[in-house]
Amino acid sequence: MAALQRIIELNRQRRRRSDVVYIHAYIRENFNPLEVLSDEAVVRKYRLTRPQIRELLQLVHPHLVRPTRRNFALTPAVQLLAALRFYTSGSFFEVLGDGLGMSKASISRSVTAVTQVLLQLADRMAFPSTPDDIARTTQGFHGVAGLPRVIGVIDGTLIPVARPSENEPIYLCRKGFPALNVQVICDHRGVFTDIVARWPGSTHDAFVWANSALCQVAEGGGFGGCWLLGDSGYPLRPYLLTPFQQPNTAAEARFNRAHIATRAIVERAIGRWKQRFCCLSKTAGGVQLHPTKCCAVAVVTALLHNMAVRANVPLPEEDMVLEEDVADLPHNDANPQGLAVRNQLVHHVSPLKHLPTPLP
Repeated sequence: MAALQRIIELNRQRRRRSDVVYIHAYIRENFNPLEVLSDEAVVRKYRLTRPQIRELLQLVHPHLVRPTRRNFALTPAVQLLAALRFYTSGSFFEVLGDGLGMSKASISRSVTAVTQVLLQLADRMAFPSTPDDIARTTQGFHGVAGLPRVIGVIDGTLIPVARPSENEPIYLCRKGFPALNVQVICDHRGVFTDIVARWPGSTHDAFVWANSALCQVAEGGGFGGCWLLGDSGYPLRPYLLTPFQQPNTAAEARFNRAHIATRAIVERAIGRWKQRFCCLSKTAGGVQLHPTKCCAVAVVTALLHNMAVRANVPLPEEDMVLEEDVADLPHNDANPQGLAVRNQLVHHVSPLKHLPTPLP
């Protein structure tokens, strides 16, 4: 009887398992640059302002919270800042990890996770479709060199990538290094309105355009009488005007000068894009990731570039030599409708003194 009472007493004194077992799950306390660095330092390191980074953090936070009780989980803020730093510098993961106090694997996982989350914002890059947007864009382009009804300027650029282990020859561009051929279209402000990042570097610009969704829209009359401007690597179409390869009259030479001055907007936009996010530039080594991830990085950095342009975020002050993209071989497809539109437009371009002389 005494033994039974002793057992009952022990059971009363026994505590629940949850009272005696402690789960030690801590969040890693990393250095938070947003709380310490100056505004100029934040822009220099991450290419975005402090409010823009916080806005991005609110968007990505629900998707980057780790559903785990393991020790030292990375916070969403740490993952976002690590990815932005990679886009900005293009450094190797191990080098970035040494500066941020993270391992190479943690940097890789952070860049992959943040890129996939930000890729969901791709719908924010919209080609002008409403009457107000079209009117605003065409008026902006008309003020550059007097060309009417221009809805965008198009160009292709080479994004260097790591040498792929499969199908390497198709990634070798005309300059001899593995790359992606990325097609971009921008408006008069230099804001990207469309991007196609899916083709290897050996692909011709005309092929990329012909297999894009926007080309199908244009073929179906979706531009409503407006047109794009492209270099001689693109086919001449009623909705895509290219310059005269051999201008024979003063009017044709005047059209070429206006065409060059207007299309230079996309060339400058590409240069600023690569200068803002050095991971895209060959001088920084290119995007050292799998080609599929490189495509996602190109789209995400274009979205971030648009945010910076709209907010007038200054470019980095340090000088950086940017490589020039060589135009693809001229496209000799003479479309009768495109010829008719261009010949008619030639006589409506007024001579402007500030237009540059066409290159030989």
